[in-house]
Amino acid sequence: MIVVTGATGNVGRPLVELLAAAGEKVTAVSRRPADGLPAGVAHRQGDLADVDGLTGLFEGAEAMYLLVGGLGDELDPGEIVTAAVAAGVRRIVFQSSQLVGTRTDSASHDILRAFETAVRGSGLDWTVLRPGGFASNAFLWAERVRSARTVAAPFADVALPVVDPTDIAGVAAEVLRDPAAHSGRTYVLTGPVAVSPREQVRVLAGVVGDPVAFLALSASEARSQLVRFLPEEAVDGMLSVMGEPSTEEQRVSSDVERVLGRAPRPFAAWAERNAPAFT
Repeated sequence: MIVVTGATGNVGRPLVELLAAAGEKVTAVSRRPADGLPAGVAHRQGDLADVDGLTGLFEGAEAMYLLVGGLGDELDPGEIVTAAVAAGVRRIVFQSSQLVGTRTDSASHDILRAFETAVRGSGLDWTVLRPGGFASNAFLWAERVRSARTVAAPFADVALPVVDPTDIAGVAAEVLRDPAAHSGRTYVLTGPVAVSPREQVRVLAGVVGDPVAFLALSASEARSQLVRFLPEEAVDGMLSVMGEPSTEEQRVSSDVERVLGRAPRPFAAWAERNAPAFT
């Protein structure tokens, strides 16, 4: 049986669907109730911060997809990995971030570094996935595109190879189902080409069938908006990558194609699939 934590998110949900479609026995774990799960998928509601309940969440699993999202310092990586071992888990696939490797002094990613260390030192089979920026971050623009056909964003022409979350899920499904081929590996996951915010807005305009204006924000203006709903450290790290990405952060990785046998999906494919959010 495979346990998927964060199972209602934009990676966890398609991962659960892919595993179920492949005939795997899956248990979806989330902090909130989960509606619309595939037939045959079990659900366990719980919190990874609840140390006493961890073994029950993982019980019966042979493999686990460990996705901790933005829970940050609420979690104890050692306790979580220890509970997985105690529950009989034999392999862990951990969703980390590309920035763990490229921004080694970034305090906002200390928790992911600690998880990577715990997973690698667990004695279990492990694989680490390090996605770059998500195409789905464009959802932040959705309300304004719907209401005013405008997008306000900084660093208009700085391009990054954003990755479709369903490609992350696809890689995760392959890794979970074929551990021998992927054990002990770290994969960097990106899209097929670097695309700037201005270019993304042009794509969205094509999807909605109307012009969408791009309003350039300064870094300070963007920061004042983002800190309303994200921690300051996370916002500062995000703006640093968006404004001054390293060569490595702008590079297209071959790992999605290496695992899936096809090129990663472009931003346009993500936008077409999620058009209702913007129209």
